Amino acid sequence: MAHLLVVEDDPQLRDALMRALRDRGHAVATAATGMAGLDAAVTDRPDLVVLDLGLPDVDGVQVLRMLRAVSDVPVIVATARDEEPDMVAALGDGADDYIVKPFGAAQLDARVKAVLRRFGPPEPGLPLRVGDLVVSVAAREVTLEGKALDLTPREFDLLCFLARRAGQVVSRRELLAEVWQQPLGGADKTVDVHLSWLRRKLGETAQFPRYLHTIRTVGVKLAAPAGTDAD
Repeated sequence: MAHLLVVEDDPQLRDALMRALRDRGHAVATAATGMAGLDAAVTDRPDLVVLDLGLPDVDGVQVLRMLRAVSDVPVIVATARDEEPDMVAALGDGADDYIVKPFGAAQLDARVKAVLRRFGPPEPGLPLRVGDLVVSVAAREVTLEGKALDLTPREFDLLCFLARRAGQVVSRRELLAEVWQQPLGGADKTVDVHLSWLRRKLGETAQFPRYLHTIRTVGVKLAAPAGTDAD
């Protein structure tokens, strides 16, 4: 049973989310304001926080920043703000996922489970090697040319999935389904945002790729640069 904290000011939605998540086997606490949510997250140490951005006392982005200063608890932002800059800002400030209202309880539950899996016990196995890029699945560590890369949990999951399919073109829809557990949302920019961040950490750009190659209208492929060995 996962212990969740839902920070949402709308009383009807807050109660609906609490009931729906409890029906799916979670223990759920709630808070109606940003500061109450921050206090509960620090004091009660939930397994995951579902955070609205439009809160009455403190903007949810500020709550997220304050929470990240004191805790690494996974956070799913659940908001009516559907503009890409809002999503990019929240993910950049430490959110682990971003879901736009209105959404179904089943979709939120799937995202909760997907995020919690990433923070669960690591799966065993040998490191994945693509050229000079080494992904240690069990340790959740990545090195490039022997130097460690500082990746967020989502960036690691994305890179790990692509490394398992090295040399193959993977569609954005498949990445949404497998990495984000989001079967819908073809217009979702989440994949592109994370690919952009991942490219930056790999020392490349979409215009001058080394490992991450965009195949126009099809998807993306992780492949070793020319002149290196791909395991």
